[in-house]
Amino acid sequence: MTAESEDQRDNPTDSQSQAQFRQQVRAWCRDHIPADWRDTQTGVGDEEFVRFQKAWFAELHSAGYAVPHWPAEWGGGLPVDRQVVLYQELAAHDAPRLVLAFVGIHHAASTLLVAGTDEQRRRHLPAILDGEIWVQGFSEPEAGSDLAALRTTARRAGDEFVVNGQKLWASGGMHADWCLLLARTDPDAPKRPGARKSAGISYFLMDMTTPGVDVRPIRNAIGDSHFCEIFLDDVRIPAANLIGAENNGWQVAQATLGAERGLTMLELAERLGNAGFRWLVQSAPVDDPIVADRLAGFETEITGLRGLCRQIVERGATGPADASVVKLYYSELLQRLTDFAVEIGGPEAHTVLAKPMSSGWESGSWVLDFVGSWEWTIPGGASEIQRTIIAERGLGLPREPGAA
Repeated sequence: MTAESEDQRDNPTDSQSQAQFRQQVRAWCRDHIPADWRDTQTGVGDEEFVRFQKAWFAELHSAGYAVPHWPAEWGGGLPVDRQVVLYQELAAHDAPRLVLAFVGIHHAASTLLVAGTDEQRRRHLPAILDGEIWVQGFSEPEAGSDLAALRTTARRAGDEFVVNGQKLWASGGMHADWCLLLARTDPDAPKRPGARKSAGISYFLMDMTTPGVDVRPIRNAIGDSHFCEIFLDDVRIPAANLIGAENNGWQVAQATLGAERGLTMLELAERLGNAGFRWLVQSAPVDDPIVADRLAGFETEITGLRGLCRQIVERGATGPADASVVKLYYSELLQRLTDFAVEIGGPEAHTVLAKPMSSGWESGSWVLDFVGSWEWTIPGGASEIQRTIIAERGLGLPREPGAA
């Protein structure tokens, strides 16, 4: 679609202010999105990937488009209807994704805004806008979906905590400046009568340059090293970096997980509808009635997902299981859509073994996208965990029995 035809294309649901904003974003996209970014970001090394990601974030930030979901006093404040327009146009113009900044602008920011101190917010929110990179240190070798089983310990030593343990599946850990870390500060808490396994866990902000932090990349099935292990050997974290009250980290973590399962989906749903589905239609044999029927089904599902995401964000206070509904819906839809793309792509689709590092989970390299889609059904709580949350918190069904 040419720039001229885009300007002539109207969205019938846009208000006058939305339409004006849409034209503003379209003009910005035409002037600022690198036309060759897919070629230049395919097969690049880590150093160039980080450079490009930081430069692209700075470009969006200078336009006021990097953190539209943040409060106005911290550089955001864009109304939800304009956020939707922004994400629609960025996806329609095939803009690079903020892969490297994702944890910082969503998970770290939501945690700081909900549970951080004024000093912590003043220290880190402006730094994130200046390019500070974050990683999430939650999962462990024996505590993935059952996160409350974590074994990393944090022992109080004066005005510091001494941390020992291991974290796993830390996305982008090799590039991170800071880490959102969960550690057990009271190992005896879960053993007390009536206590839950999540008792005695605290939430920390950890400087990744602290002595004793060892980051080791993990090569995945695609050949990337997106995931990392983080080993912690007598790492000293100042008590001032504690988020929320000591031993109350599980409650704080719900803000982080809620962001991962909920509000981040507004952008991802628009990406899936405006980029992933569009590319699928362009490559599909639409004259085949079976293919056409499947595509119609996907379009219906994507429309429902986009509407659900927008409704949740506009409503503000979400229900106890809304974020889990969206996360489950999106991740399994993404998996089925990319699987179908591989199926209709035939043998040729299996020969595309590279994708741009700054693309999303629907890059059009369908085999790699399908392999990568499995990542989304696991982090932030696997699909089985989401179904349990929906059943217990959303539908009020009896709690799942614990292990004997």
